[in-house]
Amino acid sequence: MAYKLEGRMIEICSCETVCPCFVGEMPDGGYCDVTVAWHMDKGTVEGVDVAGCTIAAIAHIPGKPLDGNWRAAVYIDDGASKDQEGALLNVFTGKLGGAIADVAKLIGEVVGVERVSIAFTAKGGKGSLKIGEVANAQMEPYLTADGSVATMSNTLFSGAPGAPALLGRSPHYRVKHKAVGVDVDLAGHSAVECSFNLHG
Repeated sequence: MAYKLEGRMIEICSCETVCPCFVGEMPDGGYCDVTVAWHMDKGTVEGVDVAGCTIAAIAHIPGKPLDGNWRAAVYIDDGASKDQEGALLNVFTGKLGGAIADVAKLIGEVVGVERVSIAFTAKGGKGSLKIGEVANAQMEPYLTADGSVATMSNTLFSGAPGAPALLGRSPHYRVKHKAVGVDVDLAGHSAVECSFNLHG
């Protein structure tokens, strides 16, 4: 096995309530401007320990997600070593296979890969994400009648394949990246947290 990763993912986008991308349908407004980050609680990639590392992306999805042709910028936490950076890029660009490779192949253009400070917190559907000076967002959960976090499972598409999503909304979502074509300043739109277990 080339890699095994366990951790948490936050995904915040421009769609209202729950993003239609999860069922492969057209995003609200005909496109989805999404910011997503995967934080490794533990794991190795080809012998490299990547626990504590975070990789993130800002993407413009121009229609149904499975139609591909996404444009994205990729970010690595500047606390990662060069070996850790290379290992994570090999996984999340699809070079080492696994379910995450099916997501990676939907990206038509990567406009850049940068090392920046990434602040990531996520627990029980509540969290925050800050990627350098480019993106800043928070998440709060939707709660069911018994006070538990609303979840969605077995979706057609996900940035954390196979993992149930904790559903929420973002009280603040600000992201701007000229080359990606994203300039968002929204409140109350779709946000999810997933625990992931990726391998390949």
